[in-house]
Amino acid sequence: MSVEEDPRGELLDRVFLTRVIEPGDEVAGRWVREFGVREVVRRLRDGGEALSGVSEKRWAGLVARAARAEPRQDLAVARAAGVRFVGPGDAEWPGQLDDLGDARPLGLWVRGRPSLRMWALRSVAVVGARACTEYGAHMAATLAAGLAERGWVVVSGGAYGVDGAAHRGALGARGATVAVLACGVDRPYPRGHTQLITRIAEQGLVVGELPPGDHPTPSRFVLRNRVIAALTRGTVVVEAAYRSGSLVTVRAARRLGRHTMGVPGPATSGLSAGVHELLRQDAVLVTDAAEVVELVGDMGELAPERRGPVLPRDLLHAAARRVLAALPGRDTATVEEIARGAQTTQDDAVARLYELRALGYVERHGDGWKLTRQSMIFVRSDRHGG
Repeated sequence: MSVEEDPRGELLDRVFLTRVIEPGDEVAGRWVREFGVREVVRRLRDGGEALSGVSEKRWAGLVARAARAEPRQDLAVARAAGVRFVGPGDAEWPGQLDDLGDARPLGLWVRGRPSLRMWALRSVAVVGARACTEYGAHMAATLAAGLAERGWVVVSGGAYGVDGAAHRGALGARGATVAVLACGVDRPYPRGHTQLITRIAEQGLVVGELPPGDHPTPSRFVLRNRVIAALTRGTVVVEAAYRSGSLVTVRAARRLGRHTMGVPGPATSGLSAGVHELLRQDAVLVTDAAEVVELVGDMGELAPERRGPVLPRDLLHAAARRVLAALPGRDTATVEEIARGAQTTQDDAVARLYELRALGYVERHGDGWKLTRQSMIFVRSDRHGG
């Protein structure tokens, strides 16, 4: 929506508030819900009696910010950078963000051509450690590429480590990806990811709550994670220590009723300790994109059944397998002993033994039968669970 298409001025008012109110401020969100955007803006501009829920000192700080806010200038700067502002009620607004209640964003600054609302409908968050291992980067990139190939949008935070690997995996598969930043979307952060975030804006979307030029802070990173969780159908964590910020995203997803998933790592790895704790609680273990889609996708989008390779003995009739299992590992056995071990008749045992001999599993020695040298390996492996 442009200023000309906004006769009530709500676009300018919301842009104004993004310059004054910090992301995720539930007190301010309650003001907007109870009094409306226009009234909250008026009270902040007038600077009179404080609205409920904040101290006089905090109110004075908000009023000071309001005095410096210039929403028309912010919109002009954004427009020059190819950035648009999307607010609640706009056609492009993702309705699932409303699940955040009073912590819902006042609006989102969006850089990129696709529709954020349409992309968010079929999206998955992939997050994890900044200082990830090669294993973590590989798993994030592979998962993201697999999701992209299946038509899913990969959402992450644009940071170093797992985030960057996830974005690159989706881009490498020529798929869709969204970076949710904790700063103005016209100022890529971290600086080392400027090229990556620029590429995301060209092929996908870069979004954020903060107006043009605003810088990130530790608290803004934490609060940004609730948007990632709310936008998507589920969150996958790849490598996270006990105090990892990516666990904030998972906890937010859990509160919102979204799917939570974790990729396991080595039991001895501190970088996977947070993921393993999630898996011990209620997160679902996943190892590839098919398993993620089975959880977050539509009915019938099932992952393939997991099983080992099919061996020749797997193709034997069950009765023949029982006879084969009844033969000792190295010694010769009589038909009577074999029949007793296989719980069948001697006639049936003889018939099965000749069938197994034709297939090269057993050989006859006088009145007895024994395994061939080749089949000893297979049978011994079965008996020892290997």
